[in-house]
Amino acid sequence: MIERPGENLLSRLEQSLRQSRAARMHLAARLRELEAESDAVRAELAEMDTLTSQTEAAIYRLLSSVLASSNLSGTNFSSGLPSDAELEAAMRHQSPASRLPFSAEARRQEIPTLRPNTEALSDRFMDRTIPQAVTLLLREEGGSLHVNEIYNRLLEGGFKFTGQNPTISIAVSLNRNTRFRKVAPGTFDLMIRDASKAS
Repeated sequence: MIERPGENLLSRLEQSLRQSRAARMHLAARLRELEAESDAVRAELAEMDTLTSQTEAAIYRLLSSVLASSNLSGTNFSSGLPSDAELEAAMRHQSPASRLPFSAEARRQEIPTLRPNTEALSDRFMDRTIPQAVTLLLREEGGSLHVNEIYNRLLEGGFKFTGQNPTISIAVSLNRNTRFRKVAPGTFDLMIRDASKAS
């Protein structure tokens, strides 16, 4: 049987179509892998930001304790802050035992503990976004809250978290929203409080 030219062309086109579809499926799978990897990297970056903030807070507490227990309080600083040399001098005057006023355990207790197994006591936050729910919490609190405590209270109010790192989700959401301000590492308050105090 003699093969017609059109059948040969059709066969080649079908083969080309199959190869194109296979290549597309391969690329789509690779894209999904890259997207998952980028999400993981973003989460790691957010965790590093949290760790950095916690380290900054620990350094600040240490320096505050050094200044409070030294003789620097009577010194006049032009910028309001001591120089590196003055800080070093203050640290040298302290005994090793008094250099760290709080144990590592005591410092850890200052940050509220997460209670992921908290049962919902109501459904007040069930249909709200993180900024909406946190606005209500901070108004009721009358002051700032750490993201760990915000997380615990959102769970009590029936909020459903979908991500693997809910406290990071809270921090990122509040950082991006101009309604909130960061007052300390991992700690947020309403921006409107500043306006009300200033007036």
